[in-house]
Amino acid sequence: MTNNDQASAKPIKIPGPNHPIAIERNTHRVIVKIADHVVADTRHALTLKEASYPAVQYIPREDVDMKLLERTDHSTYCPYKGECSYFSIPTGGERAINAVWTYEHPYESVAPIKDHVAFYPDRVDAIEQIDG
Repeated sequence: MTNNDQASAKPIKIPGPNHPIAIERNTHRVIVKIADHVVADTRHALTLKEASYPAVQYIPREDVDMKLLERTDHSTYCPYKGECSYFSIPTGGERAINAVWTYEHPYESVAPIKDHVAFYPDRVDAIEQIDG
């Protein structure tokens, strides 16, 4: 690795007692709605609990109407999960810009969220969890 590579290398952190991350299968049906459209409907969501942040539902792409999403150029980085890409939901208008995120190549410690997406609750109309 050259000095330039080291300077541009992003830190990778492993979850632990000071920053725990837990991923569990959600036993509820999860439905995401926006602008009278069901964007996602799954019985296979994963609940990711990270440190003191609110729990997030990661939904398999196969249970998301990906035709309703539009990839954006926005990206972020999490030292615990990796590079994050975003989608907007055009039918949701301005508030639905970058409403959906995904880790397409997540770090090993969060590998189960690969091929899943998550939705910002304030950028969609509802994220419902239904028994059964």
